[in-house]
Amino acid sequence: MNRHKTIIRPRTVGRREFLACGSWLGAAALGSGFSRSWGSAAAAKRPNILWILAEDMSPHFNVYGEKRTTTPWTDRLASEGALFANALVTGPVCSPSRSAVITGMYQTTIGAHHHRSSRGPMKIHLPKGVRTLPEIFREHGYYVTNGQLPGPPGSPYRRGKTDYNFEFPSNLYDSVDWSGRSPGQPFFAQVQLRGGKFRQPRVWFDAAKAPRLVSPTDVTLPPYYPDDPVIRKDWAEYLDSVNYLDQDVGHLLDRLGREGQLDNTAVFFWTDHGVSHARGKQFLYEEGIRVPMIVRAPGRVEPRSVRRDLVAHIDIAATSLEFAGIPVPGYMQGRPLFGSNAKPREYVVSARDRCDETVDRIRSVRTTRHKYIRNYYPGRPHLQPNSYKDGKVIVQRLRQLHEEGKLNEVQERVLFSPARQREELYDLRKDPWEVNNLAGNAVYRKNLLELRNILDRWIRETGDKGEVPEEAYDSEMAVRLADQQDEERRRIIQQNIETMRRWAREGK
Repeated sequence: MNRHKTIIRPRTVGRREFLACGSWLGAAALGSGFSRSWGSAAAAKRPNILWILAEDMSPHFNVYGEKRTTTPWTDRLASEGALFANALVTGPVCSPSRSAVITGMYQTTIGAHHHRSSRGPMKIHLPKGVRTLPEIFREHGYYVTNGQLPGPPGSPYRRGKTDYNFEFPSNLYDSVDWSGRSPGQPFFAQVQLRGGKFRQPRVWFDAAKAPRLVSPTDVTLPPYYPDDPVIRKDWAEYLDSVNYLDQDVGHLLDRLGREGQLDNTAVFFWTDHGVSHARGKQFLYEEGIRVPMIVRAPGRVEPRSVRRDLVAHIDIAATSLEFAGIPVPGYMQGRPLFGSNAKPREYVVSARDRCDETVDRIRSVRTTRHKYIRNYYPGRPHLQPNSYKDGKVIVQRLRQLHEEGKLNEVQERVLFSPARQREELYDLRKDPWEVNNLAGNAVYRKNLLELRNILDRWIRETGDKGEVPEEAYDSEMAVRLADQQDEERRRIIQQNIETMRRWAREGK
């Protein structure tokens, strides 16, 4: 029996499967309820825009086919909107991803591609004429906010995560939540959820009603991870976090209903990148760049619709402006997802550059069937030293199993080969786990050349700044990234830096 056959795969979700997933039918009442369309009175108003943005999560939700999670609120959100089966982020780590979505542009075009480059000695400024979404919405009379959910009932929202890799005004946001706006004033609000980083239920929920915990024995792992108790436990806790996040989504939707704003609010739900695992966060495999995305906008988005086309998370910016009746700036690389201005994507390009102290440059081109990856530092291993990843129990355990010779051929090859191939090509229909590199297969030569040329053209046309080395990068900067951490973490970072310098001398 193959133990790797049932975890959610990078595939589209059929309409029959979507409609068969009836968990939303038993969801709790959402305040005033989910309206099918904006009423005549509401239609005269400019709609509110709410972004619900979670951290570190792949599409392991019930509505995407993951049966080990219980997510009635996100399931019901999808039943009243559009579920995107092939939504991809342009950067698989938080700060480049957030820099891209808040401008609607590739992080590589605006120079925000290195993770947390804003904390280095050189300050990054947006190109002339490029503005953030909050600035544009405010100019059109919107009340703009960014917050995190509060603690105990009655406590105020906290300031939300920004993590942009560029300089921005200190007064970019009006408040942490929309309650302070003027009567009748529309809002553009972001609510940041810890998602995969938060593995406990919120205190305002009755513990007796908390979702059931996922047993490690019930977990089915991807084939490139070993069947190990430590890995199973971590994956089960991650699935628990999906259940807990669903309650957060329910809290927000219930609030909109109680305030009478649900019918006039376009809700976007997505995550900043995939699960923080050895082949997820920071990398361009499906585990790192494919994310859940749901859009609910009564009267504009057909309920219970499933979108199989490719979309990039930067499209959320253009779509939000389109819903609000605000012209989409000509420089914006994101595209509206609905309406007459919607234009399907033939491919999505994603990029990974320096993460913390670990220098790398990777680019990918994703079509509906194939994935092309280019490694600019092929002499370095997949799991090259990185203090953030090396601090995780799962990576420590993987390294231990590798040293003990307890990994199978696939796990050794995809995780611990001493060097990577410069080019990787995967047929996602036949190989959804991306373990069989077809770049050297003559049968796929045409596909390889086509995707290689697409990437070369994209680099030129978008002005990919990854081609220019990060001059500000040095050991002093890397240590400063961890100036709030303990001495052991600083020691590991410095050790990693020395390893990368040695690789550079060796031509890697």
